[in-house]
Amino acid sequence: MDGSTKLNNMRYFISDLHFYHESLLTKMDRRGFSSIEEMHDYMIRQWNGKVRASDEVVILGDVSMERGKLTKEILAKLNGRLFLVKGNHDNYLKDRLFDSSRFEWVREYTELRDNKRKIVLCHYPVFCYNGQYRTDSDGNPRTYMLYGHVHDTFDEILVNRFINETAQAVRPRTDGQGGGRIPCQMINCFCMFSDYVPLSLEEWIKVDRQRRDRMNGR
Repeated sequence: MDGSTKLNNMRYFISDLHFYHESLLTKMDRRGFSSIEEMHDYMIRQWNGKVRASDEVVILGDVSMERGKLTKEILAKLNGRLFLVKGNHDNYLKDRLFDSSRFEWVREYTELRDNKRKIVLCHYPVFCYNGQYRTDSDGNPRTYMLYGHVHDTFDEILVNRFINETAQAVRPRTDGQGGGRIPCQMINCFCMFSDYVPLSLEEWIKVDRQRRDRMNGR
């Protein structure tokens, strides 16, 4: 994966798929499927309805709760060229029966270029991320931080509070003059927020803005 995708190919992002995690049907996520098989069928249809074989998909951790063989089988059903930012539940990577070549790379953390912007990618939210203060000549942010891990839990509420407070803060300048607002472009790419569909950066920006407006009562 270089700084941009090839002509007509897309780059998408998604996090916390948790294939084979049956307890999430009724606990924490409350995904609402009647069985793990029904969940898998739906997630695969949603994925393949958007992603083509040549598209890139960066998964921000926690792909599967199963071991290598079954995880390999489920990943074989998904379209696209896959890249993994490792999460805390990706233990199948240590299983000798897992074919790690399904991922074009596996990293703990990475930074990419996407349409002249930088994307900071980590399974965990990074509150003070590299390039956070960078804006273009019109004041638009040049860096986005994409994360997962917290799903739609109270931890995500706390992240939202941090984002809101940071957006209201004024950063003091070292020369003693008045400072400016602090950009805070953190986006939770949790799969349920996109109905299990991998999304481009532009699509995630829109989904995230709408979701946080609802959280903030706007």
